[in-house]
Amino acid sequence: MKPIKLILFFLLLVPFLVNAQMITGEERTEIYIPKLINQRVAICGNQTSKIGSIHLVDTLWNLKINIVKIFAPEHGFRGDAEAGAHIENGKDSKTGIPIVSLYGNNKKPTKEQMQNIDIIIFDIQDVGCRFYTYISTLHYIMESAAENHVKVIVLDRPNPNGYFIDGPVLEEKYKSFIGMHPIPVVHGMTIGEYAQMINGEKWLKDSLSCDLEVITMINYDHKMRYSIPYPPSPNLKTDESIYLYPTLCFFEGTNVSLGRGTEIPFQVYGSPLFTGGDYYFTPQPIKGVSENPPLKGEKCRGYNLTNFASQNMHKSNRIEISFLLQAYALYPDSSTFFLKNLFFDKLAGNSTLRWQIIKGKSEQEIRKSWEKGIAQFKTIRKKYLLYPDFE
Repeated sequence: MKPIKLILFFLLLVPFLVNAQMITGEERTEIYIPKLINQRVAICGNQTSKIGSIHLVDTLWNLKINIVKIFAPEHGFRGDAEAGAHIENGKDSKTGIPIVSLYGNNKKPTKEQMQNIDIIIFDIQDVGCRFYTYISTLHYIMESAAENHVKVIVLDRPNPNGYFIDGPVLEEKYKSFIGMHPIPVVHGMTIGEYAQMINGEKWLKDSLSCDLEVITMINYDHKMRYSIPYPPSPNLKTDESIYLYPTLCFFEGTNVSLGRGTEIPFQVYGSPLFTGGDYYFTPQPIKGVSENPPLKGEKCRGYNLTNFASQNMHKSNRIEISFLLQAYALYPDSSTFFLKNLFFDKLAGNSTLRWQIIKGKSEQEIRKSWEKGIAQFKTIRKKYLLYPDFE
């Protein structure tokens, strides 16, 4: 048997050889690889785009699939750029395939960048949060594909925060790259389900519809707690950080550190001004992770939530808004708690949450204000689910 045929033979056997009961989309090679033969293929992926331990691009390249381009989201193709870092276009060091960055000033593939492409494979591990920018990249990939008559195939993966829905629904005036759609902070959908919602709700420009196919998972449901085998971005390195991300990311809009520049980002929070808390840390530059972290070099006092996360991530189903309220109460100068650029409002998707905190609203009152929006979203969401729900 020729080497190429032998590799393909074993790839087609992957679903039957996997020990775990759940089979993710990228593992179902017998479905999507035949669709790529004799096609000009682009990959939108990053360091999580792997079949087992082998990168999807390397696998397809070895199978002689004609990969003509790679689209790289925030953090880059191999996942080694910190949040917000400028990523240059270039070539993949392993294959020589051209890489187009979809972050910074070029978030949406241009007409020129979409030339000579028949199919785009989208394979990125998401964490199920509105302000995690991979779903915004998905939107722009689908929009450009619809405009240029290119098919999109999404290889579906589990959502580690896919077992609940929580947070305020984004208001249209606060739309940005960290929140493009009217959804709660935690949406409880896989990337494939979310792609179907983008199409079905006509969120693409001019109500376009993308030629979309989702390679679904086998034996997945939304009650599952999933541990991501590879960090989805440089500062989300543990199950605990991924669980706490929808809560602690709000601190990005404040003068409180969430641990960027430490070994446990998104697992702690603190400030040099806090007079309470039993944990101390000092943010320092970490190459490729946090090279200029907020409060760099300043000793912060606060809280380490690692044990809290370990104890609660398999049973909790909500954003822990109490940490935000506690931080505001601890901050000695409330007028400087929120950043002046009001980035907090972009994260929240409204200005209401900020004013609720300023006015001293209770957690119960804040949660009550989310109920109507969440209920409406749940009704929409059910139309696009591909797997059994948690309710």
